[in-house]
Amino acid sequence: MQTVFVQIKCHLGKAYEVAGQIADAEIASEIYSTAGEYDLLVKIYVGDEGDVGHFVTDQIQQFSGIKDTCTIPTFKAF
Repeated sequence: MQTVFVQIKCHLGKAYEVAGQIADAEIASEIYSTAGEYDLLVKIYVGDEGDVGHFVTDQIQQFSGIKDTCTIPTFKAF
């Protein structure tokens, strides 16, 4: 299982709407509101054989209100 974090920049006033859409889709392990350049931080798990790029573009970037994303792959938990 691959653990990936996706930072999401939303259009103004859309962060809660985007977070709700992602929560309703049940594709994220955790969703956090953040301050700074990005509005949300989403933790997802992708199967070992899964393609992270396709998952992000097909399952996350499809939601209305998203302006930009930054995908952070992880390698080892300590």
